[in-house]
Amino acid sequence: MATIERAELLVPAGSLDVLKVAVDYGADAVYIGGQAYGLRAKADNFSVEEMKEGARYAHEHNAKVYVTANIYAHNYDIEGIKRYFYELKDTGVDAVLVSDPGIFTLAREIMPDMELHISTQANNTNYLTYNFWYKLGAKRVVTARELSLEEIKGIRDNIPPDMEIESFMHGAMCISYSGRCLLSNYFTGRDANKGACTHPCRWKYHIVEETRPGEYLPVDEDERGTYIFNSKDLCMIEYIPEMIAAGINSFKIEGRMKTALYVATVARTYRKALDDYYESEEKYRANIDYYKAEIAKCTYRQFTTGFYFGKPTSEMQIYDNNTYLKNYTYIGTVRDVKDGYLYFEQKNKFSVGEELEVMGFDGSNIICRALQIFDEDGNSMDSAPHPKQKLKVRVDADILPGMIIRRKEV
Repeated sequence: MATIERAELLVPAGSLDVLKVAVDYGADAVYIGGQAYGLRAKADNFSVEEMKEGARYAHEHNAKVYVTANIYAHNYDIEGIKRYFYELKDTGVDAVLVSDPGIFTLAREIMPDMELHISTQANNTNYLTYNFWYKLGAKRVVTARELSLEEIKGIRDNIPPDMEIESFMHGAMCISYSGRCLLSNYFTGRDANKGACTHPCRWKYHIVEETRPGEYLPVDEDERGTYIFNSKDLCMIEYIPEMIAAGINSFKIEGRMKTALYVATVARTYRKALDDYYESEEKYRANIDYYKAEIAKCTYRQFTTGFYFGKPTSEMQIYDNNTYLKNYTYIGTVRDVKDGYLYFEQKNKFSVGEELEVMGFDGSNIICRALQIFDEDGNSMDSAPHPKQKLKVRVDADILPGMIIRRKEV
């Protein structure tokens, strides 16, 4: 089996600001979407100019940028994709992810020097598939989420040493095989395979008996109904040694529609866990409780190990609600620090005297209090109730630009 020198931490970003957060908090690479042809149409996504700026910023910090173009294209998409690939080739990004074999061929023709990765949407479940894509020129293939670690080891043992395996490490799970979902299109006309998923797997469902129209019965004996398609979130923070032993090159975090707080939290926690492991497995094992506590500070739906240790049981599903657990609220990202004041755009309400927590880049958490709040016109405020206000805030701690401010929920 090929020896993986050091696994990559691959983090999502739905906007240029979040890309910078991901890089600042330890991502080795960031994956983003353009304004078309990716599978997260509701994310802010990147213009071509923003891709160029994002690539510059990442490269200045020794990180990479990958762009998703992983829709399953129809005939009417092809001319637009051609134009898009001609634009992409000069952005400075490091790789493009595709699913469709025809689009892969197009990418090879238009961007012959671009590294190409095969998305999980292509249902990559065996080493023959990996070797197929390798012979066509793909550098990396993302495993289907339905594989166990044992199966991934089997793939690694049967592919060329220089072919890379990317696997999901953390984030939301899909009810459909490798994300190939038709529910959204059926219910709303918005195609999940073209980036417009409405997440109907999170909705509440009942059943109706054919001869009793209008009589809605819960799927199980629970007056609240049931969320039978609603999976727990994947979290492998406790199993980094097993992921590395399987021969995985890149550990992927799900979430291009997530907030900067989510991205900072998962990037920083997995960065520290990976660094601790590479320093010594003993140090990693000793810090497991810390990683678990930190990862729970972003929004999530309980945790599961997915398919990695065998087929999931009923314990993988959430039956009584479709809501996230939220222990912390995102206050803002520090844009500048001058004369002891923090400058940032506020995301949620906070008040003078309130205790805040600032996420240090090194894994530490800085506890401080808001001593003064001023709006952008210099008016003093007791609280900042309106999102997107540009604020100047004095706190009783030394904070650096780029750090995330959050508040613990009581």
